[in-house]
This record gives sequence, C-alpha cells and structure tokens, in this order.
Amino acid sequence: MDKPFFDVIFDFFRDSGFAAITWKQALMLAVSWFLIYLAIKKEYEPLLLLPIAFGMMLANLPLAGLTAEPQYEMVDGQMKLKQIGGLLYYLYEGVKLGIYPPLIFLGIGAMTDFGPLIANPKSLLLGAAAQFGIFVAFTLARLLGFDNPAAASIGIIGGADGPTAIFLTSRLKPELLGPIAIAAYSYMALVPIIQPPIMRALTTKKERQVVMEQLRPVSKLEKILFPIVVTVVGSLLVPSSVPLLGTLMLGNLLRESLVVDRLSKTAQNELINIITIFLGVTVGATATAERFLSPDTLKIIALGLIAFAFGTVGGVLLGKLMYKLTGGKVNPLIGSAGVSAVPMAARVSQVVGQKENPSNFLLMHAMGPNVAGVIGSAIAAGVLLNLFG
Repeated sequence: MDKPFFDVIFDFFRDSGFAAITWKQALMLAVSWFLIYLAIKKEYEPLLLLPIAFGMMLANLPLAGLTAEPQYEMVDGQMKLKQIGGLLYYLYEGVKLGIYPPLIFLGIGAMTDFGPLIANPKSLLLGAAAQFGIFVAFTLARLLGFDNPAAASIGIIGGADGPTAIFLTSRLKPELLGPIAIAAYSYMALVPIIQPPIMRALTTKKERQVVMEQLRPVSKLEKILFPIVVTVVGSLLVPSSVPLLGTLMLGNLLRESLVVDRLSKTAQNELINIITIFLGVTVGATATAERFLSPDTLKIIALGLIAFAFGTVGGVLLGKLMYKLTGGKVNPLIGSAGVSAVPMAARVSQVVGQKENPSNFLLMHAMGPNVAGVIGSAIAAGVLLNLFG
C-alpha cells in the first residue's frame, strides 16, 4: 500500500539537511555568508577570502559528506575500500602534504620584482624587524595556555602571509587551520585600517614628510643572481624553509631570466589561480562548527590582531632608528611595509606619506621591505618548524 502523500513529504524532510542542521552549523553558515559579503562588497582579499568562505559553507552543510574520510573493510584478509571519501577530503591532501602553499609561493615569486630590495639591501632589516609580531604573539599564546606548536601557528599570523600561516599550521597544529587561516587573511585585508593609526602614533610629522632619494637602477645580472644566492644562503641557514623559500625564488628566477616566458606567465596566472581555488576551499572546509566555535578561536583572533599590530610596530621602530642613523634620509613609514602583505602594505606607506607631503613618493622604497617581509616570514616559519615540528 502506498504511503499517504503527507507521509512521503514528512519522510523526505526528515532525511534532508533541514532536519539535521544544528544551531552551531547554522551559525557557521551565517559566518560564511558574512565573509562572502566582505569579499564581494568590501573586496577584502577576495581572491582567497571568497573561496575560504564558500569552503566553510560547504563543510557546515549537514549530510553533504564533502569532508568525510574514506571507509575500508576487511574482505578475505585484504583491506578494501568500502566507501570513497568526500571531494574536499581528497583536495585537502594538498594542504596536509604541504603542496599548495609552496605552489602559491612559486606564483608569488613569478609576480614579484625584488629590484627595490636589491637596490637598497638595508630594507631587508625592515622586513626582519616586522617579524617581531610573530614572537610577541607566540609569547602571549604560551601565557594563555597554548602549547608550543599552537603558539607558533598563532604567532605566524604576524608575518601577514596567508600561505605561510597555512603551511606552518598544517605541519604543527592542523586542527587550528580554519581559525588561523581566516584570521591571517582577514587581517591582511584590513591592512589599510590597522596600520595607519599605528604608523602615525609612532612617528612625528617631520619624519613622515621625509623624501627619500631615488633608488639606483638594478642590473639584469643582479636580478638573476639574487634568487640563487637567497635560496642557497637561506636554505643553509634554515633548511626547513626550503619548500617556501625555494619555490618563491624559483618563481622569481623564471621571471627574471627572460628565457622561459611561458613558464613565468603560467606560474603567475593559471597555476596560482587553480591552486588558490583548491587552497581556499579546502582551508575554509576545516572551519567546521565543532572546531571553530570554541573559546580558543576567539583567543586566536585576538592574538592574530596583536601579532599583526606588533609586526607593524617592529618595522616602524626600526625605520625610526634608521632615520636617526642616516641623519633623516630614511622615512620611517616604509618600515610598516615589512609585513609581507604584498603590495598592500607598501601602498599604505605611500598613502600615509603622501597625506603629509603630496610630493612624496614612497611606494618603490616601501616595496623593498615589503618583499623582504615575504622572505622573512618564510624563514621565520622555517625556524618555528625546526623548533617545534
């Protein structure tokens, strides 16, 4: 006998996600929609925030099974696959195995001009000083009860480099990947809001008005030798930084050699775009309700902001020291660009400086510390991985 129509409808609803959804999942869906709004309407790091937010949404849809692990059973003494895993489970292997972040760095290297850093090697020190926030956040995280791997993963947010944060966290504390990745990319997107008040508070009007001398031209030979030398020296100094530092410099060598234009353009466009989609969606999928809605998440978000702020403080303070030592030839504002949010942090230095002196053009000077910050964050991640991995 056929079931009554209303019973069929009831059974369908009972077996649907509408009946299975929890309030925590509903809240996470709302969070994902808010992040989608920020990515589209406010254009906050949309290239990664949008896929991260959509991945978060997918992971919190009940009964979808997109993150389910494969199931095996013993048949005649042999382990056989009973049920395949979800799509996002397999895509996440690229994060778990440390594949996606280095490939992102390959593309970043192919897009980056290290000329300003080569022309002014002292700006490498500003990039190093801006890593100060990493160690401030690490110390505070330990005081709040996080263990060393978790504290290191939280601290790396201060490097303002999303792929680096994902790479280190996936190695040290993968269960924190969701909140750390979201915090890292959110603060990268908020650079124009977070940094200017700190920059103005730490510098005088006279310092902000300093006009710096034009950078010297950089030869092709210097640009070719730079990625080779940095790879060798950095890798010998911190061997665990090779996956990030090596791919970053390989991408840059593809760019500067001028003999593999196809490879350089592929790394800058198709490759990095594809990996960005996979990385964003799978990282967002780690932000499930069970993992994300916890007191630790709020601590991570707060510590991430502190890390980012103190990274800016470290760069500006060293910039002030250089201002003193050079007799006023260095504008301290370029120190804030030492965080590796490329090129947004350099643009913020330009905007703040030009408000004080409309004839001032700090962008190319700020790009030196900015690209130095990318190198610095990769080395800092290698150091933390050596210590706690």
